[in-house]
Amino acid sequence: QVQLVESGGGLVQAGGSLRLSCAASGRTFTNYALGWFRQAPGKEQEFVATISRGGSNTYYADSVKGRFTISRDNAKNTVYLQMNSLKPEDTADYYCAAKSAYYGGIYSYSQQYDYWGQGTQVTVSS
Repeated sequence: QVQLVESGGGLVQAGGSLRLSCAASGRTFTNYALGWFRQAPGKEQEFVATISRGGSNTYYADSVKGRFTISRDNAKNTVYLQMNSLKPEDTADYYCAAKSAYYGGIYSYSQQYDYWGQGTQVTVSS
């Protein structure tokens, strides 16, 4: 069992930045690939970014590529999502997720993930 707790959400103006954090506890953190997903009001959940166990591989949704950066600190059992140049359409609840994975694997489908956090809300005002 892995417990995931997100933090760092809030209200920001368009063009601003936020950094989300997701702290993990439970099983060995380095056994898991991690991902960020988001769900806007009235919309389906969508993939945002993923990072492999060691952090060498990352993958982003086209909508955030070049603006968001996913990273992980395995010593702190934490994954981050640095969000720059935020747009109103980035407004959503953001969730981190963990998947038991082989080294180097990255995953962009929510069904692939085993554990989920409770989410943190991001609101971008225009």
